[in-house]
Amino acid sequence: MSRNLYDLLGLLSSVAFILALKGLSHPKSARRGNLIGAAGAGVATFVVFFYREDGKGLQNLPLIIGALVVGIAVGVPAARMVQMTQMPQMVALFNGVGGGAAALVAIVEYLNLGNSASTLAVIATVFTVVVGCVSFSGSVVTFLKLQELMTTRPVIFPGGRFVIAGTLVAIIVNAGYVIVQGGNSLLELLALLSLIFGVLFVLPVGGADVPIVISLLNAFTGLTVAASGYVLENILLIVAGTLVGASGTILTRLMAEAMGRSLFGTLFGAFTAKAVAGSGEQESRPVRSGSPDDVAILLNYARRVVIVPGYGLAVAQAQHTIREMADLLTAKGIDVAYGIHPVAGRMPGHMNVLLAEANVPYEQLSEMEEVNPTFAQTDVALVVGANDVVNPAAKTTPGAPIYGMPILDVDQAANIIFLKRSMRPGFAGIENELLYDSKTTLLFGDAKASLTKVVSALKAL
Repeated sequence: MSRNLYDLLGLLSSVAFILALKGLSHPKSARRGNLIGAAGAGVATFVVFFYREDGKGLQNLPLIIGALVVGIAVGVPAARMVQMTQMPQMVALFNGVGGGAAALVAIVEYLNLGNSASTLAVIATVFTVVVGCVSFSGSVVTFLKLQELMTTRPVIFPGGRFVIAGTLVAIIVNAGYVIVQGGNSLLELLALLSLIFGVLFVLPVGGADVPIVISLLNAFTGLTVAASGYVLENILLIVAGTLVGASGTILTRLMAEAMGRSLFGTLFGAFTAKAVAGSGEQESRPVRSGSPDDVAILLNYARRVVIVPGYGLAVAQAQHTIREMADLLTAKGIDVAYGIHPVAGRMPGHMNVLLAEANVPYEQLSEMEEVNPTFAQTDVALVVGANDVVNPAAKTTPGAPIYGMPILDVDQAANIIFLKRSMRPGFAGIENELLYDSKTTLLFGDAKASLTKVVSALKAL
């Protein structure tokens, strides 16, 4: 393969990545964008088998093919078998693996170059190792939180902020020694310190803020790929990594704004937050519960219904049932919309992906800024598996983990229906006063089973 053809294919791959990001910016074009990005990545991967600038041919071919086989053997079943509720965990793990892989590649290249490495190459290597290791270990912790293999609450300990600061200082000092003096053992120590820092970096983050951290770590991984591209003198890696880093940074900023606080407060606010009385405790006050028939009657005589989906909808795999119910209401002449909070679920865009899987019409999906002014004219707000994104504590309880976060104003609707398994608090671990509101009706049970009964009742009316 000629150099010109190699460069042309690299350019086409870069364009594919840009078009993929454009497609992923809207649910309607997300599938197409994903396929375009996958095609670009496929071309970028296989083009290296047919080009070698020094004319010696590809080295370590069996290892490369073996790695591809392992990757396909893991990736294809994961994509097909992992449930939507587990998608955030998979994204966190794959993101961490990307950062760790970039760090390992940079370390190997540093060992190969030895004393011949330029100062800029060493700086890029150090950057890749630090950020890549932080991304890897931090992503593992986010996975554990999302999978609830560890507490979803912020993990803090006495002197924690000083331990984090001290680890960061040690990383900076050690990085300086590696750049000035070199040394394999120092680079290994740098990697170890960075892994520790990644864990310490994510531990203080509460469950409600995990989507922001996933986005931030994704940006970290992109930066490590770009830096490793500089070390390897690979323009395509630089372009791809820069795109991921830039888009991840923008998304992180938007997510932090959606939570209503600064990124620093999101990451380290647990060290200064005050305890909130009653957080995580189940109230013993009475609530008004209803039957599927009660809910069906309320919905049947409504003029406008806003459905607020949350993680519980994903857990129950009830997206197809909720669409069937919405179709029934629409056929009766009822105005139906879905109110989508930017951080609903466990990863950015979780609800959009979930509802797109059920072929929910895109025109029915309304972002928070669009749907909030309409709640005052809404007859029924149907909250399915959501909690924190409608919790008034975000406005009324200073010190609460979600305080300051913009929420969906379902409390302004004439009637509120909550579909919940139990009175257990949301992912942030705090009680929701809206559950005790006089105009709130709770329908307990699995969301899919409950909605199926509501659909049957609607058909009978």
